Amino acid sequence: MSGYFIGVDVGTASARAGVFDATGTMLASAKHDILIFRDDNGHVEQSSAQIWDAVCAAVRDAVDAAGVDAASVVGLGFDATCSLVVEGANGGVGDKAYPERDIIVWMDHRAIGQARRINQMGHAVLSYVGGVISPEMQTPKLLWLKENREEIYTSARNFFDLTDFLTWKSTGALERSSCTVTCKWTYLAHENRWDEDYFAKIGLGDLSADGFRRIGARVVPPGTPLGAGLNDDAAMAMGLRPGTAVGAGLIDAHAGGIGTVAARGGAENPAACLGYVFGTSSCTMTTTTEPVSVPGVWGPYYSAMVPGMWLNEGGQSAAGAAIDQLLSLHPYADKARTNAGQEGLGLPQWLAAKALASVDEPSNAAFVAGQLNVVPEFLGNRAPFADPAARAVVMGLGMETGVDSLVSLYVAGLCGLGYGLRQIIDTQARHGVSISSISVSGGAGTHRLTRQILADATGIPVEVTACPEPVLLGSAMLAAVAAGTYPDLQTAMPAMSSVSGRSEPASGPVRALHEARYKAFLKIQEIAREVRDDIEPLLTAGSH
Repeated sequence: MSGYFIGVDVGTASARAGVFDATGTMLASAKHDILIFRDDNGHVEQSSAQIWDAVCAAVRDAVDAAGVDAASVVGLGFDATCSLVVEGANGGVGDKAYPERDIIVWMDHRAIGQARRINQMGHAVLSYVGGVISPEMQTPKLLWLKENREEIYTSARNFFDLTDFLTWKSTGALERSSCTVTCKWTYLAHENRWDEDYFAKIGLGDLSADGFRRIGARVVPPGTPLGAGLNDDAAMAMGLRPGTAVGAGLIDAHAGGIGTVAARGGAENPAACLGYVFGTSSCTMTTTTEPVSVPGVWGPYYSAMVPGMWLNEGGQSAAGAAIDQLLSLHPYADKARTNAGQEGLGLPQWLAAKALASVDEPSNAAFVAGQLNVVPEFLGNRAPFADPAARAVVMGLGMETGVDSLVSLYVAGLCGLGYGLRQIIDTQARHGVSISSISVSGGAGTHRLTRQILADATGIPVEVTACPEPVLLGSAMLAAVAAGTYPDLQTAMPAMSSVSGRSEPASGPVRALHEARYKAFLKIQEIAREVRDDIEPLLTAGSH
């Protein structure tokens, strides 16, 4: 079947849609911002109705920009953040004054206490989430709802990962993707079952009483065609044809993995390439043929990304967001942001250009960081420590207030993210998971300075694919499989993606500098944990 495919990506701040042909060429894309609500308690919420409106508008605009007949669109695929959607409840998930806020966003850590209690139980299910469940995952959040907003928990018809909400809204199908429920809900995909004992012991046994209907009685692989395709209401809202094939979706980072790790011209072997999605947060995705447990790294997850293979997932809870937070601390940041806007650039891109202009080779930008060292764990350590209480450290600050010191801070922040990536890679390698290349996606990671620093910081080549939007491409691959253009994702991945650039790690003085800075990173990180552990009991005692 020929025709066009639409990939839809719902990130933390926007909904995007891209129109692709069967070769993976993107004809056009469109973006609509989505709202995010925060409070002083660290709660982060969104509205599913507002997100759905943004999705539909992005699809309409992308089709218009591509100049294709809507009837020629034969498939639709979705990816989204792993946020929890509470559907059909008598109110929202937080402040009762805002019933439309029915999503607990992935980065919301309100369930940190519930996660700690679950971890203390040491259930066997936890061996498939790296040994430690995260407050970013859904069962701690569901437990928080049950304990703190019981009327919302009880009245909800369905609990969805955001991706599964979008496919349900599009088709009416209640199937869940094996990607979402395996990675974030403790579904055991390798055994095709939920663990009733786990839910009973943590206090969510009611979910198993009706066959797990509210969280997913039927689980299917990504790309599986759902229902009868696009329903009438969704088709009208998107300007597409009713019955258009809709594939079961992916978490956003995993769509980036699908769009990159088996690209033509690279290793073309998912097991040899680490997918690194660099956005608001970052995700590392490593594929193996047999399950490998890595402490502090999520998984192993069966068929969560590449069908029939196991996935280990790590990353940083804040990546692009960490850079934004880091820069906001500098006294020159506001003026620099104004200057960047006058040149049509975001602040990080403007600073990257300044850094590159000051050196003869991108690798030499590492020297610009000077004595500044950054452990950018503003929102905790996702991997390899699974420590949501970790916090950032900036070491080496002086009294400088001008643009040069801001550039230095930016480069030091990028290096810190690179060392965090290396720490995950090194941890996995010690447990038998080795890779030979990194394929980067996400807007923050595709800049040539960022790619070079990541290559130099890790000592591993970093590839970038030809498609400028590999996350959207990954979702379009789901659409192509659902429409029957390709028989499976393994076939679609190399057919629709190719490598267009490669950054090799530097040697000599640059390599020596990164080795020294990496040792400093590890030492500072360790000292920060020791200081926190010494002080925290005293703070806790003093607060009572």
